[in-house]
Amino acid sequence: MNYLVKDFNITLTADDVQFLFPKKRGFEKISFEQYVKDVGGERHDLAEEYLDIKLPRRATAKSAGYDIYSPFSFELNPGETIKIPTGIKAYMQNDEVLKIYIRSSLGFKYDVVLSNSTGIIDADYFNNPNNEGHIWIKLINHGDKTLSINKGEAIAQGIFEKYLIADNDKPVKEERVGGIGSTNQ
Repeated sequence: MNYLVKDFNITLTADDVQFLFPKKRGFEKISFEQYVKDVGGERHDLAEEYLDIKLPRRATAKSAGYDIYSPFSFELNPGETIKIPTGIKAYMQNDEVLKIYIRSSLGFKYDVVLSNSTGIIDADYFNNPNNEGHIWIKLINHGDKTLSINKGEAIAQGIFEKYLIADNDKPVKEERVGGIGSTNQ
């Protein structure tokens, strides 16, 4: 059944309520096919891991950042790096960016950092033809303690922000074709 409420079209199903209006910003899971392609491995081995992927959430009502969770458990020894496929993608308005930062406690307690200091996710990264906009997190342990992360534990945080452009702005390309690093090609 459909109801019109304050100009929002709402579809009610047996399981949930679905809002049918333009989305502004948020997170979705990438497809299972893309996850298998990106991670590598057997579909049956990755099925449970994929199903357990958690979409980012704010820890409290006043948190600026959306916690990004690890889809698997791991240990990161001093001096090591790890690339983590989060299984998520982010959509946003054309004049917004999602900035990815290390979770504060990991940097402070373990001296663990993002390899690129701050991840920048552009609006046109979402659903790009190369990788659906799959967000990866690469961590480096610069500390002297082993970091142990459990599956589903927060490893980074993302903050949506508006950005400005210069008066004489002329992009090199009109649209992105590809994934990580594709705007430099």
